[in-house]
Amino acid sequence: MDFPWFVWPICLFFFTFVIGILAPISGVGGGVLFVPLATALFPINLDFIRGTGLIMALLSALSSAPQFLKEGLANIKVMAPIVIVSMIASVAGGILGLWITNNLPSGKDYVEIALGVVLFMIFAVYLFSKRLENPPERKPDFISQALNISGQFYDRYLDETIEYRTSRMPVAIPAFILIGLLAGMFGMGAGWANVPLLNLVLGVPIKVATSTSMLIISVNDASASWVYLANGALLPLIIIPCILGTAIGARIGTKIATRTKPQNVRYLVMAIMLIAAVVDIQKGISGLKIF
Repeated sequence: MDFPWFVWPICLFFFTFVIGILAPISGVGGGVLFVPLATALFPINLDFIRGTGLIMALLSALSSAPQFLKEGLANIKVMAPIVIVSMIASVAGGILGLWITNNLPSGKDYVEIALGVVLFMIFAVYLFSKRLENPPERKPDFISQALNISGQFYDRYLDETIEYRTSRMPVAIPAFILIGLLAGMFGMGAGWANVPLLNLVLGVPIKVATSTSMLIISVNDASASWVYLANGALLPLIIIPCILGTAIGARIGTKIATRTKPQNVRYLVMAIMLIAAVVDIQKGISGLKIF
């Protein structure tokens, strides 16, 4: 059944409105939910969905990063060596993703299958990763020592100043390259991976990890967005209702977050991601042309 053109922007508004409510309650970025679910539910070209996902993640990061910098939580020293490589990787991911969908036979179907696999990875990260409020101090690696990557912030809850130094940077940088590549290819903000890597691998306190992750996303997604813009994959008819829906929903979700148990909502979102992974893989396999 064919619907009038204006039906889909209205549906996207209410769809992203719900995502906007869930995101601040569960701690899951809106882009992580939007891209796979929109791919599975809406008859919209995959390139437009990925481009919109990048813009949604970018606006979310840009709206919060300045405040985190002002409060001394986001650390540019930690971000700098990471974003140099992940930014290039995100641009490469955007180029690769668009090339696959537009040049390979059944390229869109392969990308949908890969998206489902990545969702399974994200599900595993949220299921098994632990967060350390203030990781124990470890010996800095040679990169952290050479660049003097350290910092401090005032923890209002503990009423004390927390000092920290990074470690394992040679291990983290290749991981951030992979995450940047995936973020550009699938149009998803990479907070789901940035935060565990910053916190558990580099040894950055969780509050600094979540704040610095927003800085990384703001640079990576801004770079990858130009690739989608240059290829005509940013469509205002899709982007505008999604931005409005997410923004309004997030304001409501922020208020609800103070009155509900985030862990329960987190499990609900993980279940949704798992279902979306199965649907995307099934949808991609059903569309494959086997020669």
